[in-house]
Amino acid sequence: MPRYGFLLFWLMMCATLSSCALPGAYVPELLASSTEEPYTLAAGDRLRVIVFGQDAISNSYTVDGSGHIAMPLIGIVPAAGLTTQMLQHEIAARLRNGFIRDPRVSVEVEAYRPFFVLGEVMTAGQFPFVEGLTVQKAIAIAGGFSPRGYQGEVDLTRDFGGVSVTGRVPLLQAVRPGDTITVRERIF
Repeated sequence: MPRYGFLLFWLMMCATLSSCALPGAYVPELLASSTEEPYTLAAGDRLRVIVFGQDAISNSYTVDGSGHIAMPLIGIVPAAGLTTQMLQHEIAARLRNGFIRDPRVSVEVEAYRPFFVLGEVMTAGQFPFVEGLTVQKAIAIAGGFSPRGYQGEVDLTRDFGGVSVTGRVPLLQAVRPGDTITVRERIF
């Protein structure tokens, strides 16, 4: 019976000590990805599509949850995972196919999809993305750290080609549209 008592004590100590360790690790993909990489579209992005000489088609379109935009004449156009330049070519090709002889198309991001801040902040939620955003600025937008918030690194989740990657990043890490920042609770 004393063996079980020692084993139970040992298991409780391991569980207590493991809760003090900070989970997660630095993920090179998150640290290496920069804001200089071409921006790929995803659900929630609002686009301004201009077809020169065609005011009826030129308009703002939002990428829907399935990653598409719906345009007059050409219907549903896949946009998720494409850059704005790739989408321009796709729209022009579809318009050229029986609708407009030589379409000139321009696509620009009117409003980026939001980013999210969760965990130990004053006001968790989704927020509109702004250029030049860092983790530190994103936490400030969310009202700052709560009294229990760990002010070292945070967990950042980013989508890489349909795969979500989460890793530990410093507060000066650049934030991209659609990122989720999770502020952990400090131990003491």
